[in-house]
Amino acid sequence: MYDYDLLVVGSANADLVIGVERRPGAGETVLGSDLAVHPGGKGANQAVAAARLGARTALLARVGDDAHGRLLLDSQRAAGVDTVGVLVGGAPTGVALITVDPTGDNSIVVSPGANGRLTPEDVRAAASLFQASRVVSAQLEIPLETVVEVVRSLADGSRFVLNPSPPRPLPAEVLAACDPLIVNEHEAKVVLGDSAVGESPEDWARILLAKGPRSVVVTLGAQGALVASAEGVTRVASVKVDAVDTTGAGDAFTAALAWKLGTGSSLAEAAAYAAGVGAAAVTKEGAQESFPTAAEVDALCCANPGDAASDSGSAAGRTPGRGSDSAPGTGRRGGSE
Repeated sequence: MYDYDLLVVGSANADLVIGVERRPGAGETVLGSDLAVHPGGKGANQAVAAARLGARTALLARVGDDAHGRLLLDSQRAAGVDTVGVLVGGAPTGVALITVDPTGDNSIVVSPGANGRLTPEDVRAAASLFQASRVVSAQLEIPLETVVEVVRSLADGSRFVLNPSPPRPLPAEVLAACDPLIVNEHEAKVVLGDSAVGESPEDWARILLAKGPRSVVVTLGAQGALVASAEGVTRVASVKVDAVDTTGAGDAFTAALAWKLGTGSSLAEAAAYAAGVGAAAVTKEGAQESFPTAAEVDALCCANPGDAASDSGSAAGRTPGRGSDSAPGTGRRGGSE
């Protein structure tokens, strides 16, 4: 019996958000809205998103002994996340500087702070958390050697989900553990490196599978998503919404998919549900504040009955946002999602 449906190992940042009419070019200054401070970071976001959906969730992360760290801890606890694995001190809390334009697209610069001090030793000290968790999710806003140690600490029978953001080449040991590896177009090409051939997501997914992951999910923005495993390749439709702010959408998608896989859903079923979660998240401002409950996701998906997993490759309707670095139906994903 597992104590946790999902253990998230990753970053926790304070998101400093400014709305802008347009993002500045090189050497340019633009005026923006009042500064808003939100709890964020890919790891903390995923933990809150999963807990809001009803998953029994724990977070292994590091924050500073400062106001931003207290903000993050309060947010996790309010969502129902077990913070026994959140370490305090060693450096200031990580900070993400985010600009959001009127279309909901965002640009993000991250100062890792305490996230860079989450070490392999911290992972080994949290062995009991890994033994108690059905699914473990990680990202790359913490040191890569720490992610390698996460893979080595997995309990027998548990499942590992990785979103390699910000992207970098991955060691074979990490790739082999991924089930799934979740990437957008940019992340796929970075992970593939010189192996990135072909122009279709199906090509990328098949080559990624050949590198060792047990399964792969490629998110395609308005075109939905693609899931691939030894059983084949399946397209998952997007969900049509009016995007307000895409910050955190990719993390909501990843958290929902990881949780659903732990409940026994197939990869395509989990991705279809996650598409609805990601879409619901962009209809509100902020990252963690925007994450939906299970009831809100059900209401959205009932309003979009055509949105389901599909082998035909067609997306259900048009979704806002540009580019392929997006959770399905959500618009652009940012580095602090």
